[in-house]
Amino acid sequence: MTADSGALEDPAAHPGTPDGFERLWTPHRMVYIQGENKPATTEQQECPFCAVQSRDDREGLIVHRGDLAYAVLNLYPYSPGHLLICPYRHVADLTELEHDELLALGIVTQDAMRVLRAASSPHGFNLGINQGAVAGAGIAAHLHQHVVPRWAGDANFFPVVAQTKALPQLLDQTWEIVRNSWDSYAASGHS
Repeated sequence: MTADSGALEDPAAHPGTPDGFERLWTPHRMVYIQGENKPATTEQQECPFCAVQSRDDREGLIVHRGDLAYAVLNLYPYSPGHLLICPYRHVADLTELEHDELLALGIVTQDAMRVLRAASSPHGFNLGINQGAVAGAGIAAHLHQHVVPRWAGDANFFPVVAQTKALPQLLDQTWEIVRNSWDSYAASGHS
């Protein structure tokens, strides 16, 4: 800055100076990045995906229990019905699964998509496994597959600009809808 004008001598040399890029700053995401509600260690007894297995289904938000894998509502959902498909066994990497566990993970994922279609008619899905913390896994020590139902126009800027997430259902309401749909699906002769 010059003493008399207050203008920047070299605008490109100072952070925050307009440079042709539009930026959306999301400092509220640092809470998630820094690990709020993540276990302090990777030991099995502190793993939330291991701990939830012994809870009542509704309390633990479990909507389906298979022989080798289960489906649980995400505690921090991107959309209503966001499920996590987890093997019961505490493994961190997809390559650690036995063949029958890998097959079970895929079958429960397929069933989850069918159930969510019956429960809430999503227009599409995001499916994915984040391997390792650097890849975005919130709980890297226990493998889990995301099944995220999507609807046309469901993405918005609320989380970015207003630090607000618009979810039209409480988790308990979503649990009831998805669980009832899964029960109907199972009663029709599936899983």
